[in-house]
Amino acid sequence: MTGIRLVLAALVTTALALTAAPALAANAGITAEVTMTLGKDGTLHVAEKITGGSGELKRTLVTRTRHDDTHDRLYEITNVKGGAYADGVLTVTTPATVEYDVKGAVTPTGKVEELRWFAVGGWNVSVDRAAVVVTGPGQVQNLSCFAGELTSAIGCTTAAMDHTGTRAEFEQQGLAPGQALTVVVGFPEGASGGRPILDERFSLANAFALNPVTGGALAALLLLLLGGVGLLYWTRGRDARVIGHEQGAVNPVQNGHFSPPDGVRPGQIGTLVDEQADVIDVTATIVDLAVRGYLRIDEQPRQTYDAPDWLLVRLPHAPANTLLPYEQALHDAIFDGRDAVLLSQLSGSFAAHLGEVRDALYADVVRQGWFARRPDAERTRWTTIGIALMVAGVLATAALAWFTSYGLLGLAVIIAGGALAVGGQYMPAKTAKGAAALAHTLGFREFLFSADLGNVPEKDRVELFSRYLPYAVIFDGVEHWSRLVASVTGNGHQADNLYWYHGPAEWDLSKFAGSMRTFTTTTSGAISATRQFRTF
Repeated sequence: MTGIRLVLAALVTTALALTAAPALAANAGITAEVTMTLGKDGTLHVAEKITGGSGELKRTLVTRTRHDDTHDRLYEITNVKGGAYADGVLTVTTPATVEYDVKGAVTPTGKVEELRWFAVGGWNVSVDRAAVVVTGPGQVQNLSCFAGELTSAIGCTTAAMDHTGTRAEFEQQGLAPGQALTVVVGFPEGASGGRPILDERFSLANAFALNPVTGGALAALLLLLLGGVGLLYWTRGRDARVIGHEQGAVNPVQNGHFSPPDGVRPGQIGTLVDEQADVIDVTATIVDLAVRGYLRIDEQPRQTYDAPDWLLVRLPHAPANTLLPYEQALHDAIFDGRDAVLLSQLSGSFAAHLGEVRDALYADVVRQGWFARRPDAERTRWTTIGIALMVAGVLATAALAWFTSYGLLGLAVIIAGGALAVGGQYMPAKTAKGAAALAHTLGFREFLFSADLGNVPEKDRVELFSRYLPYAVIFDGVEHWSRLVASVTGNGHQADNLYWYHGPAEWDLSKFAGSMRTFTTTTSGAISATRQFRTF
């Protein structure tokens, strides 16, 4: 039994030795013998003989290090032979002889140029022994070496030069995986003409540096903005010159009847003046439809804390086929097949039709010949172009700031796009006919607030002053004209109602000014609360 046990033990020992041998071989260190030759063009040629170890080995070559606070130093590895090289990693199978070229390893400093290269290191196994020989295009001026991590200041095992002073020799015993032997050799100034390859690191200060290129671009932007201001002055100044030429005394009362200049309606005036079809234009048009006999406004009775409300009543005998398209669209939106509707109930189908009113108003000012194109479409076009230019500027800024120091060029594009987007609101320009109509309109406004109306016959005042009221809504003069309307009747006595506005019981025209002010405010609020008119 004892003999059998000895035999089994010997077999087990042999098996363990056989299985452990490959593992030990795989973990065994390598020997690196390196020859480095610096050429006169600043290129370092490296030949490296690797022995020991087993199987496939990998070495990570240094291709980038920190140079200073703003730059990294690059090392270009080319012409690799004897192994596979990709993304800074060299793969070989031992034994192997590897050759490659390095650019960017030379730095002029003082009266010498310094060659610094990580001759051995970055292997995924330990290096038992490393030997390096360096020659170059001149006498060796100085030399040193460091072993360990890349930033190590620990000297290597041996550093010397031969008796001729043309060759430097280095040796290092024992480098752990990943550690390096860095050699430094000085040659005479200008011996190779090599220079470091520097790459500026990203920083906001560098990315948006002010230099002749970016400064010139900003100056060009300033000129562009000044040119844009001049263009806007020319387009807006054209209106001002026509206004100065056309404006004069306006008397809208002809033979006792109201006749606004150029026959313009309140909604048209509002769109003409500010180039936008907005809520006040619709509110004034509702009042105008009432004054002209298409509907009646009935103020509803209420308790102390009730919200005010009005009933809009369609009048069956209103003049037919006399409404403009936008007025007809508004009339249809209000009643929508009903004979009467509370102002507080104007929602649903009313909101759905308000977009048609807005479109009809814009189409009307173009049809009148006051604008060559719809003002809203003109604003949208230029604003869209400006926003697109801003987006392009953001992308350009990101790209230029990341890859270059010309980030300011992208910011200039963003600023230009923003200026265009804002300036797009002022792009709609009136035609000569539109400018003349605006001049007459402003003359009409001056008449409303400054003319002596005492010579208007008393029997005509209620109708005439009522016809003024929708225009006063546009010109923000509701309070003044409401009081004028409330102050007179056809027979000189105080009345309880107007022909187009009825109040609740115990109400008379002395309360009309307050009622009309509240009505216009409430109506504008109800319209602006609808989805289609939020952007007016």
